[in-house]
Amino acid sequence: MTVDALTDVSGLRVGHATRTGDGWLTGTTVVLAPEGGAVAAVDVRGGGPGAKETDALDPRNVVRTVEAVVLTGGSAYGLDAASGVMAWLEERGRGIRVGADPAHVVPVVPAACVFDLGRGGDFRARPDAATGRAAVEAAAASEPGAPVSQGCVGAGTGAVTGVVKGGVGSASTVLGSGITVAALVVANAAGATVDPETGVLYGELFEGRRVEYPAAEVHAAAQRRLAETAARSTPPPLNTTLAVVATDADLSKAQAQKLAGTAHDGIARAVRPVHLLNDGDTVFALATGDRALDAANPLALNEILAAGADMVTRAIVRAVRAAEPVDGPGGAWPSYGELYAGR
Repeated sequence: MTVDALTDVSGLRVGHATRTGDGWLTGTTVVLAPEGGAVAAVDVRGGGPGAKETDALDPRNVVRTVEAVVLTGGSAYGLDAASGVMAWLEERGRGIRVGADPAHVVPVVPAACVFDLGRGGDFRARPDAATGRAAVEAAAASEPGAPVSQGCVGAGTGAVTGVVKGGVGSASTVLGSGITVAALVVANAAGATVDPETGVLYGELFEGRRVEYPAAEVHAAAQRRLAETAARSTPPPLNTTLAVVATDADLSKAQAQKLAGTAHDGIARAVRPVHLLNDGDTVFALATGDRALDAANPLALNEILAAGADMVTRAIVRAVRAAEPVDGPGGAWPSYGELYAGR
């Protein structure tokens, strides 16, 4: 049984820590790998990324696997959440052995952040090490293959796409080969996810099904509402879409990096414009290695690459659809579901 989410890749677990109220509108999301880690890579396309340990994932460097990936709010301040995840992993002896004592490990925990500072009203309300620990504990406590909470949770709590509320989304597929490919995104884009001419989500145009466009009067009302709220909530030009794309295929670091790179196509289909100098768009790739690629077919990776991009697009659509509206001291951001109810 699948749940159409990142946790369909066997061994991966997802946990969120969410902070709202009293000036807070932020959080952290942790993707926890199976014990022993997963092959990992990253591809950064935005011109203003906020990240930690991404250089370690370069295929030329020694680190091959990671125990967890952290996605967090709080801009660069929020990267401190990774410290809480590292501490939790160290307590369990999970990480790279650096001495004769099994307790002497250094967990490599790549992290990336989105800009949500002040969206709850308090600029200083941002994730820290305790938030990261709460998120990894939630991941560890979840059942294998558990559904992934989506919308305004974890790192997507304060996310915004254009002038519409963003959030966390996830999706998965099983290929004809039996290999699973999945994605989890934090949609917090400077660009728009909604076509201003029609009201349809850009990503829906690539989902391979008939698109139902909003009625003209519904779209007109939505545009009026957005114009009213935009004056209160001018989005800062510092936003980012983050993604983790994962598979149970046995990939090398170089193959995983190719997967991370092509998964950016999924962002480009769903967000316009994308990969700007003030974006921090970052995609991590994880491969758990449970299923071998067809060694006789040098192009066997291609279907995984194509599926990764498709899952990122679908996850962005789900993130925007699952988001709930926010109207508070830090600003007002309607949700897509509120603007286009019933669609």
